[in-house]
Amino acid sequence: MKKLKKNAATMVAEARNRIEEVEIGDLIRQMDDPAVVIVDIRDIRERQRSGFIPGSVHAPRGMVEFWVDPESPYFKEVFGEDKKFVFHCASGWRSALTVATLQDMGFEAAHLREGFSKWAEKGGPVEMPAADS
Repeated sequence: MKKLKKNAATMVAEARNRIEEVEIGDLIRQMDDPAVVIVDIRDIRERQRSGFIPGSVHAPRGMVEFWVDPESPYFKEVFGEDKKFVFHCASGWRSALTVATLQDMGFEAAHLREGFSKWAEKGGPVEMPAADS
């Protein structure tokens, strides 16, 4: 087995040490704030299976860096707005790495510390996708 210089858990811990982490209760209170954009980076299958935060923007993890870059042909206008962006995944690991990378790019963002897996349990609303016709 090949030994890595740094494992994923270490990378997540290092990212969390240098980014803003938002607690679920705080994000629930900010949901109606038009200056806050919640960004779901989970795979589409995760969203279909377990639902999503109402009003959240879906930005698949593999495209985030391209969607926030105004010079990229994949740039999405929502990321050009002067708002607070809070990214989330299922457990907070992918979103921590994502936000650390975006911070390195000069894009300010925060992430939901516990992720979507604890969201509903702690009172966060969940919307289910419409059934396919």
